[in-house]
Amino acid sequence: MTTTSTPEATEPEPTPATESGTTPATEPGTSAAAPGRRFGLAAATALVTGNIIGGGIFTLPAAVAPYGTVSLLAFVILSVAAVLLALLFGKLARRSPVTGGLYVYPRDAFGPFAGFLSAWSYWTMCWVSIAALAVGVVGYVDVLIPLGDSKVVLALVALAALWVPAAANFAGTRYVGAVQIVSTVLKFVPLLLVATIGLFFIDTDNYGPFNASGESTPGAIAAAAALLLYSFLGVESAAVSAGEVRDPERNVGRASVLGTLASALVYILGTVAVFGLVPHKELVDSGAPFADAVNSIAGGSWGGTVISLVAVASIVGCLNGWVLLSAQMPYAAARDGLFPKPFARVGKGGVPGFGVLATAVLGTLLIVVNYADDPDTAFRVLVLITTFTGCVPYLLSAAAQLYWLARGTRERVRPAGLVRDLIVAALSFAFSFWLIAGAGYAAVYQGVLFLFAGIPVYVWLRGRQEQPGEAGTEVEAEPKADVIA
Repeated sequence: MTTTSTPEATEPEPTPATESGTTPATEPGTSAAAPGRRFGLAAATALVTGNIIGGGIFTLPAAVAPYGTVSLLAFVILSVAAVLLALLFGKLARRSPVTGGLYVYPRDAFGPFAGFLSAWSYWTMCWVSIAALAVGVVGYVDVLIPLGDSKVVLALVALAALWVPAAANFAGTRYVGAVQIVSTVLKFVPLLLVATIGLFFIDTDNYGPFNASGESTPGAIAAAAALLLYSFLGVESAAVSAGEVRDPERNVGRASVLGTLASALVYILGTVAVFGLVPHKELVDSGAPFADAVNSIAGGSWGGTVISLVAVASIVGCLNGWVLLSAQMPYAAARDGLFPKPFARVGKGGVPGFGVLATAVLGTLLIVVNYADDPDTAFRVLVLITTFTGCVPYLLSAAAQLYWLARGTRERVRPAGLVRDLIVAALSFAFSFWLIAGAGYAAVYQGVLFLFAGIPVYVWLRGRQEQPGEAGTEVEAEPKADVIA
């Protein structure tokens, strides 16, 4: 058990030993917990912004158009939720400033099984999301180079979009950070221009009905928000890669909030502009909504070509960051013996190479399956699955913060700080639960299958870790540790 925490969870605590009796390699303050700290505040903020503003802003306006302009309200609510999550991760990172944050927080609070479920769910979300991003890039490549209707050609383009950033990751985290800064600037500036200049060309008749879904307004908002969460995945990027961030106790929280606020600004203004520039009926069937919006402003096709170039660069840059994150979470769990050992191997560039390779291979399989079916339908399903698998670690992290706050000692309570932290954690938990419900039965069903598929892996790894008689010894020792705490 760990020592008693302060209500604000601001002091890093020793990470508890695993039940096998070994000290986790992700213990705060140890250099072995991370390959190295290479990201400053700028690079960490770019990592957050770059991972958030990826394929989502370029593809989701068309995906949520069937719900009507009620989806704009969902975007505002989701932006508030994302900022709350950023504040939550900043607080938790001050407690455990190590790589694999969303795995470490539930592990420290509730034990290795909770940590494993969080890591497994997040890892699943990563490679499913990477496959969805790679599929999303195809529509914009088609604007630049007509690809035709051949599913083989479309699949090859998606696979290239996946494997190019995967190969770049093997060069090391230093190059990943540099690529993130460059790609973030390349996409952020043009998108901000569209989101501002486009507002002057809006035709209100293009917006269509407020609620076009046929559901109740709360139901339509929840359903649209479940899809739109895909565009905010990445708010946790700095927390997951905290082991690579310099001065993580301060910079993780700052980078998370700054990156999320910048992304939310571009998202809301950009979506308002797209909805007002492209007629609703056309937007529903659009494969490249931002390109269509720019063409509406420019009165030709050259604007769409430019924005398509930006979209391709944006999504590939986003994939660059997501591939890194997909390797970091299982890396941290593998160091504790809760993921297969190969995931803990780090190459010369500081990147867990096996994790990158595993993500790329699984993403490849998912892309192949995607193009064996209807790509449009499959993309929507992939997005909703990532909503569920992404919200599980959010939910567990918020619960971990509530746990630490509940264990705070009375003599060290600062009422104002306690109330603030309780509100942030409670609302983060509530938002995560609401988004899981809004994903729908099919996404929750398939997401649960992905989640439960990891249980045999955990059982095998824990069984190999523990020696006969260890479990009973641990159970007897636990109450004594609590008394000391």
